Amino acid sequence: MDEPQLGCAVKPRPEGRFIHHWLIIIIALLTTAPAGFAQAILEGERFHPSIGHHGMVATSHNVATEVALKVLQDGGNAVDAAVTAGFALAVTQPRSGNIGGGGFMLIAKGDGSAPEAIDYRETAPAAATETMFQDESGQVNAELSRFSHLAAGVPGTVAGLALALERHGTISLKDALGPAIKLARDGFVVPRRFTEGLEQARPRLEPWPASMKAFYKRNGNAYQPGDIFRQPDLTKTLQRIAREGVAGFYEGKTARLIAAEMKNHGGLITEDDLKAYQPVVRQPVHGTYRGYDIYSMSPPSSGGTHIVQILNILEGFPIRESGHNSADNIHWMAEAMKLAYADRSQYLGDTDFVQVPLTGLTSKDYAESLRSGISKDQARPASDIRPGAPEDFESPETTHFSVVDQWGNAVSNTYTINFSYGSGITVTGAGFLLNNEMDDFSAKPGVPNAYGLIGGEANKVEAGKRMLSSMSPTIVQKDGKTFLVTGSPGGSRIITTTLQVIMNVIDHGMNIQTAVNAPRIHHQWLPDVIRIEQGISPDTVRLLESRGHSVSESSAMGAIQSIMVDEDGTLYGAGDPRRSTSSARGY
Repeated sequence: MDEPQLGCAVKPRPEGRFIHHWLIIIIALLTTAPAGFAQAILEGERFHPSIGHHGMVATSHNVATEVALKVLQDGGNAVDAAVTAGFALAVTQPRSGNIGGGGFMLIAKGDGSAPEAIDYRETAPAAATETMFQDESGQVNAELSRFSHLAAGVPGTVAGLALALERHGTISLKDALGPAIKLARDGFVVPRRFTEGLEQARPRLEPWPASMKAFYKRNGNAYQPGDIFRQPDLTKTLQRIAREGVAGFYEGKTARLIAAEMKNHGGLITEDDLKAYQPVVRQPVHGTYRGYDIYSMSPPSSGGTHIVQILNILEGFPIRESGHNSADNIHWMAEAMKLAYADRSQYLGDTDFVQVPLTGLTSKDYAESLRSGISKDQARPASDIRPGAPEDFESPETTHFSVVDQWGNAVSNTYTINFSYGSGITVTGAGFLLNNEMDDFSAKPGVPNAYGLIGGEANKVEAGKRMLSSMSPTIVQKDGKTFLVTGSPGGSRIITTTLQVIMNVIDHGMNIQTAVNAPRIHHQWLPDVIRIEQGISPDTVRLLESRGHSVSESSAMGAIQSIMVDEDGTLYGAGDPRRSTSSARGY
């Protein structure tokens, strides 16, 4: 790739200027939150960003961060490091990292060109039908869409990561898989979060012998912190991919193992489904916010569309002047979020199957019309909100990581198997978990999915279709140069988590670690409640309630991994302390 200049045209952000932000957030969280919650939010006391001058990696697992950083140090580019991290996370973080799921990747070259999106979202099998999750009376059976073999879409991760490497990488797929294979074969030290996750997931994993074999000891006990965890079946699966390329997953032995798993348990995915799977190169959603270019994922993700839509609405309010997480700002954010999520329920789906009014939803004029309906001091009940009328139609556990290299190339990647540990079902003999992404379709229009999101006709189940997602890998540019690389897990809260980090940096001038640490809020139209993390002032909550808002405390929302590039090319990385294994490292 051509070597561009690093950095972006923004004012320097000296660390000392933001000490007051840290103190406010630290004091608020540690004085108002119960000890257990404070630990969950600020575990590890990460208050300073990691700093680098040549490259930066931010992932949800320190081992993945280390192996990806080594790729950069050895001369690889951001895509090389991202693909290496993606496969490493499939080994070290099986609850959400994956080869049995799918996701989205944004790639920005350092030459100033617009980013490119790779869509490797799962697809519905050829035998899928609109009513496959309904009983004879038309009622939705959530168990089928979440915890059965019918819940799995055709996985896209292997094909998507391989395509990214083929288009923009400099190392081979075999080399990118090397660290993952070593970690699966030789094992890694189990952290506390790994043990806790397995104990929590036991009721869903226990019915499946292959899951118990893969993730628990022979006596059925969970691996404890400090134990070495090895995955021999997954090692063989990864070795087949390294040896045979994409065909090592979508054809041959691995494909036969997946198809047999399906056939033996009433699933739908066949060898033909696997062989037919193809990732898609798409154009990201693009918008602007206060002079910055916002690039994020296009459908079948709803994330980019509604991040841009909400930012467009909020651009007309004095966000900076009103102060971070003030009652005014939270009120405006919640009202804008309601409107966007209402539109999501009506219009968003796979653009290969349905028309989505992207131009209208992301237009400044439409945002202005929505903004005019927001009262200054009164919440609008969700029951009074209906999807709007944009013009110009155009033909829950997830993992995000961000990478920037010495040439200014940037990758923002989010992928998932949906729930923590997906469906709970491991492919016998292959060592990886099946996703339960079919639950992200509308099992029946108007019936909420596991995240409470309402879907409509645009997101109904159809053979070969990609289910709607909230994943929002995002790259923000200033004057054609990468400024911010970010994204998060969190189901329906991915959109609002990513939104607030962007606002914290652009509107409130926070450094990236402070922006990531700051308490978050979320509203998704239905249910009609503002969810807040602890750290929001009780006085602010009372003011919101006096305006008619229902406010509820929530557990930690999202786990965003972010990188900011300053005007002199200095890289600032932030791992989210809400996920104890998160880390950012530069060199």
